[in-house]
Amino acid sequence: MTEAVRLSEALTKEELRELSTPSDVKAIASLVFNWALIVAAFAVPIIWTNPLTILAAILFLGGRQLGLGILNHDCAHHAFVSSKKGNDFIGHWLCGAPMNISVYAYRTYHLKHHKYAGTDQDPDKIFVKNYPVSKDSLKRKLMRDVTGRTGFRDTVMKLKGFKLKKHYPWLAFHIGLLAVLTAVGAPWAYLMWWAAEIFVYPVLTRVRQIGEHGVALNRDSLDPRDNTSTTLASWWERLLIAPNQVNYHLEHHHFAAVPGYNLPRLHKLLSSRGYYRDHECISHGYLDVLRRAVRHDEAKGAVAA
Repeated sequence: MTEAVRLSEALTKEELRELSTPSDVKAIASLVFNWALIVAAFAVPIIWTNPLTILAAILFLGGRQLGLGILNHDCAHHAFVSSKKGNDFIGHWLCGAPMNISVYAYRTYHLKHHKYAGTDQDPDKIFVKNYPVSKDSLKRKLMRDVTGRTGFRDTVMKLKGFKLKKHYPWLAFHIGLLAVLTAVGAPWAYLMWWAAEIFVYPVLTRVRQIGEHGVALNRDSLDPRDNTSTTLASWWERLLIAPNQVNYHLEHHHFAAVPGYNLPRLHKLLSSRGYYRDHECISHGYLDVLRRAVRHDEAKGAVAA
C-alpha cells in the first residue's frame, strides 16, 4: 500500500508563503466583479422587463448574495486584501451589510468552526450531522428551501432580532437600494432582492454546506481530508452556485490564510502531488454532491428531515 503523502511533502514553505500573500488587485477585481453582476442582474430586467429576465435576475442575485457572504468570510479571515482595516471595512460594509452579517461577529463565530472541526465542539456540525440522509429527506429539505419556507423563517427571525444600533448597515443598504431603484423608475425591482434571498439563497446555502462537510466520510476525524470536502465545479456552477472559489473548502480548512482567489492553485498543487490519494474527499460537480448526500442503504430507515 502506498504511504500517505504528508502535507509538508505536498507543499513547500515558500509556496505556502506566496499563496498566503493577499493581492489587492485580485481582491478588488473580485469585489468589482461581484457587484457588477448584481448591478447587471437589476439592469437587465429593468431595461427588458419580462418574466424570463426577472426570473434569471432572481437566480443570479441569489448566487451573488452567497458571493457577498463568501467575500465577507474571506475578510473575516483577514485573507482578502493586505490591510487588516481594509478587510474589516470591505467585509462589514461592502459584503456583510447587504446580508446583515457583521464581519466582527461572524469572525468570532467562524473561527471556532476552524478550531474545533472534527470535534463535537464545532458550531457548524449541527447543519450536516445527519448526512447522508434518505432521498426523501433530502427532497423535503430542498423543497422547504425552494418554496420559500426556509427563507421566510429566516427573514422573520432577522426582522424580530433587528436592533438599530447593531444592524444599521443592513438598513442603510436597503434604504439605498430602494432609493436607487426608485430614482431609475423601477421601485418594483427591489422585490427581486427579497425574492432571491427567500427562494434562492437558502437552497444554495444548503447545497454549499452539504458539499463542504455533509458528504465528508468522517466528520469526527481531525484530518481535514476526512471531515471536509472540495467540489470541482464547472464554469456555470461557479457562476450560479459556488461563487468566489467557495467550492475549494478542503484547501481552505488546511490553510485558512490563503485568499479564495488562490485556492484553485493550491488545490492543483496538492492534487498533482498525490496529497488526496486514497481519500474520497473530492466531489465532481454539485450533482455528485447531492448523489453522495443520499444514503443508499435505505434498510436503515429514513432520517427525519
